Amino acid sequence: MEDRQNARPAAASAAGRAAIIATVLGAVAGAHAPLAAAQTQDAGPTQVASSINSLKGLSIEDLMKTEVTSVSKAEEPLSDAAAAIYVITRDDILRSGAQSLPDMLRLAPNLQVAQITTTSYAISARGFNGSASSKLLVLIDGRSIYTPYHSGVPWDIQDVLPQNIERIEVISGPGAALWGANAVNGVINIVTRRSYDTQGPAVDLGGGNLEQRGNAQYGGQVNDALHYRAYVDSLHYDQDQRPLGGGAQDAHRMTQGGFRTDWTPLGDLVTLQGDFYQGSEDGYGVPREDILGQNVLGRWNHSFADGAALQLQAYYDHQLQSEPGVGEDDLHTYDLYLQHSFSWGARQSIVWGGEYRIQHDNFPIITTATQPLYFRPRDRKLTLGSVFAQDTLALTEALKLTVGMKLEDEPYSGLEPLPSGRLSWKLSPNHLLWAAISRAVRAPSRLDRDLYENVGPITVIAGGNFQPEELTAYEVGYRTQPTSRSSVSISTFYNVYDDLRTAEFGPGGQLPITFANRMAGETYGAEIWGSYQLLTWWRLDAGANWLRKELHFEPGSSQLGGLALAGNDPSYQLSLRSSMLFASQGVFDLSVRQIGSLPDPASPAYTEVDARVAWRLVPSLELSLKGSNLIHPQHLEFGTTVAPLQLGSTGVETGRAWYVEVRWRPST
Repeated sequence: MEDRQNARPAAASAAGRAAIIATVLGAVAGAHAPLAAAQTQDAGPTQVASSINSLKGLSIEDLMKTEVTSVSKAEEPLSDAAAAIYVITRDDILRSGAQSLPDMLRLAPNLQVAQITTTSYAISARGFNGSASSKLLVLIDGRSIYTPYHSGVPWDIQDVLPQNIERIEVISGPGAALWGANAVNGVINIVTRRSYDTQGPAVDLGGGNLEQRGNAQYGGQVNDALHYRAYVDSLHYDQDQRPLGGGAQDAHRMTQGGFRTDWTPLGDLVTLQGDFYQGSEDGYGVPREDILGQNVLGRWNHSFADGAALQLQAYYDHQLQSEPGVGEDDLHTYDLYLQHSFSWGARQSIVWGGEYRIQHDNFPIITTATQPLYFRPRDRKLTLGSVFAQDTLALTEALKLTVGMKLEDEPYSGLEPLPSGRLSWKLSPNHLLWAAISRAVRAPSRLDRDLYENVGPITVIAGGNFQPEELTAYEVGYRTQPTSRSSVSISTFYNVYDDLRTAEFGPGGQLPITFANRMAGETYGAEIWGSYQLLTWWRLDAGANWLRKELHFEPGSSQLGGLALAGNDPSYQLSLRSSMLFASQGVFDLSVRQIGSLPDPASPAYTEVDARVAWRLVPSLELSLKGSNLIHPQHLEFGTTVAPLQLGSTGVETGRAWYVEVRWRPST
């Protein structure tokens, strides 16, 4: 339970201000898990064949035609999407050999991904990264996976079989007008494959010095309109190393199973899917964390004769994370979503809808003399309701204006208007210029409002009146396909933040400390990525991003923890990926990444190389060998064991790894 360790403050006394500061900072930024949203259907038939059936994957032209839904909640070609969006295809995932979602997300050049422990990651877009990054909305088939505990994502309990992912749409930049609060700096939309694309048996077995995994799956059909699949999966991650030597004792084990059915009566699509999982995580010097959860999602899509479309979706999600003798977080989420899209005349496309969500969070913590931390109330019911509408108007054949608004009733802060406007200009069939202005907020979490700590008769931390963090974002981008063998995307941004979270002493520098909104500032930067097909058997993908942060405390702030409370981000990062096909039956992939240094917690800049070679022995069998972090035996990616953003046994060093995998897919 590595992340929860960060939320276990050291005991403080009234006279020990340094200990008090450490307590608050450990609670604020180290809280990644309890003790410490895309609403869309799949976009049609399979876009990307598996590497075992089609080693070449998508061409550049095919990739630019890939239908995406995250930008406008309607299907549109990637080449027409007026946002900084990068698509991680199924072929990209399978060829990389990535087993976990965070490792898959490293393929997106517009994300910052840093490993903290074996299963704890700092993942963000356009800054504010940390173990509890709270400005990035992540969804799996329409199911939001953020936690109301700290508004971040518990990456240690999120898992999807790599072969079942159709694509991952990664937007850097706000998407609150469609997706709501917490879609501040980006949206990640993970879309899995329909069951009729995964027919027959499949088995994957792999193992190496740090990771072992095995899964089996079977897909079948009842008739031509009803298909299904079911799977079981088991994985184990061995412990990392501590910077000063010795094992980090952060090993992780997980067993997961699930199903999906797709029914297409009279042209409709009815989907029912679910997962269940159970696992555990070791912790350095603390009890082992137990993990348990289930989710089930149902969705109905109906298309009308005039081209209009209706979608109704509901899901239930249960997450239980506990440390025996310490505490637990028991979260139940119920969500209902409706969306309707239609054309109004020949020039307007409108999408509107609404959502209602109930989250029941029970957070008992066993208080002791050394850990008198608790939530008040312990058990809270959080309700969220929203309505949205977006209109895309064709001003001319080449010029489109999109305006949207979401009204969201937040559990703590009430009604929030979230508007946006986008202008796209199709200069030619292969050139798109776009600009956008948006407002987004990061809503208060339980950590912001309900956290308390007493030391004897003294209240050290008290729930305050923390308000939403606000962003006004300005973006300009350009996407082009200069030739049939190349593509380039460039985006720039200027973000203005207000009411960022701070930790403040009471009047006169007295206790208790509360969470407030006394930080503000600007960030700006640029992102660029592109692909080039050198030869029919060799493709290069490259990316880079730059970020500058200029934040400041407002007058009267206690400035506890410094500006590091707003995240820990590199000023730049670079990536290059080479994908080769050889001897008609083999693939060789090589990727290089360079990440700039992190200021606080300090981490040096580093360069690393991953490589994977795969060979199709027979049509149904593929054997591969992957090497990760090949340059250094160990390297640090995020912070150290003593830092304002995270306290305790975090900031471990990621080690060099090898992994052998066998994939079996009988010919059909």
